[in-house]
Amino acid sequence: MKRTARKVLAGALLVGLCQPLTALAADQDLQKKMEVLEKELEALKQQMKDTDRKVEKVEEKSIGRWLTLGGDYRFRYDYLTGRTAAHFAPDGQGGAMLVDGKSVKDSSLFTNRFGINLKAKATQNVSVTARLLMYKVTGAQDDAALQGNSAYSFDRAGAFDGTVGHVPGDSKLSVDRVYATWSNIMDQPIWFSVGRRPSTGGIPAHLKQNQERPGNSGVPQLLVDYAFDGGTLGWAPDIESLPGAYMKLCYGRGFESGIQESNNNSLKDTDMIGINIVPYDTDAFHAEFQYNRGMDIFNAPVMLTGPYVGLEPTANIGDIDWYGLSFLGKVKNVGPGSLNWFVNGALSKTHPSGDTLMGTYALLSDANDVKSTSGWAVYAGGRYDIESTGTKIGLEYNHGSKNWITFAPAADDMWTSKVGTRGDVYEAYVIQELKFTPISSYLSKVFFKVGYQYYDFDYTGSNSWLGAPVKIGDLPNAGMPQMTAPMKQAQDLYASFEVHF
Repeated sequence: MKRTARKVLAGALLVGLCQPLTALAADQDLQKKMEVLEKELEALKQQMKDTDRKVEKVEEKSIGRWLTLGGDYRFRYDYLTGRTAAHFAPDGQGGAMLVDGKSVKDSSLFTNRFGINLKAKATQNVSVTARLLMYKVTGAQDDAALQGNSAYSFDRAGAFDGTVGHVPGDSKLSVDRVYATWSNIMDQPIWFSVGRRPSTGGIPAHLKQNQERPGNSGVPQLLVDYAFDGGTLGWAPDIESLPGAYMKLCYGRGFESGIQESNNNSLKDTDMIGINIVPYDTDAFHAEFQYNRGMDIFNAPVMLTGPYVGLEPTANIGDIDWYGLSFLGKVKNVGPGSLNWFVNGALSKTHPSGDTLMGTYALLSDANDVKSTSGWAVYAGGRYDIESTGTKIGLEYNHGSKNWITFAPAADDMWTSKVGTRGDVYEAYVIQELKFTPISSYLSKVFFKVGYQYYDFDYTGSNSWLGAPVKIGDLPNAGMPQMTAPMKQAQDLYASFEVHF
């Protein structure tokens, strides 16, 4: 019995002594497993970091990160009517012939316009922006439909460098604009931009075109609507009391005269300089001052198409100064919608050199009475937007004086650029957007537009800087022979279907 008790006690003691050894072995095994798990976790974390770096590199190189693509398509119908005044015109042999007044009409002018917009972020603070544009008459590969048997305005007498892609022509996709912009220079709100400029479709043209306001890259339409090559230096200081303020120094070349010879009085380049000051820029209110000086204006551009094809600069006929003020804004909650409004005014002053075209037409003067002239213009209107239905209703009016001259031949008007009219132009339009969900961009939209323009001309030569303007009522007994058939009045009933993407 005692021997049995001793065996039991010895066995219990042995079990008790062995228990810590077993627990210790288990703890060591668990520790090893945890160390292995920790190493695997660290390896997994490193793999995830490597994967994130690879994803970031792929995203950095992805097209969507550095390239923005958009554009627009427009089909347009125009019903054009007008009446010319009796006048004398050059007979092509150094003399003049009397042309009777007549009614003119095109009951169905169809056009297609297509544009592609590109913006590429090349490096930090440097980008390249481009727009390619095609604009053609349906059933033709030229602009003859705008002229018929006669040219009715000088800015529609044929395409030239400043209007290619903006006046109906052929089906070529042309470079309308392309420029590089360097921003944040020296870590300051300063930018420099050079190339084919965004000098078309400026404020307030964006309202009628149903586009966003062009921002600090645009030029007021009343003064400039011309595809220039040149550069801009801009500064946008952060002034609390003047939100959005900026200013720009602008330069453009309108004609390159080429290599000159020292033994003759050669033709000079045509250049334009300008200063643009915007002291206040918000959605509710925008104020803008613009000054331009056109230097060594050519007597005629290089005409690429039309009845004057082959015409090119032969002399510099002088300089022109322009001064303009622009105000526009938006008032929300006016009844069921919002009201966009604008008021623009401008002055022009010529400084003729005395040189002429064909010995007859000086800068807003006749060769036998060359003198400096001053002109003025006003442009006002608005657009009422009913957001709930997508309906937008616009009314516009502009008037130009006898000697008013602007540089806006690329404006989106068929008869002639309305802001260069010496007389009155009235316009009304309705835009109806289709309430479709945007896919390609938040700016994507589809809409119809119907509009009507009425031109009432007071003087000859709208949008032309050649020759002295003559009162329409004094024709044909006054003034020099007219280069284009002078219009007394003109109308354009138009409709379009447009897609912005």
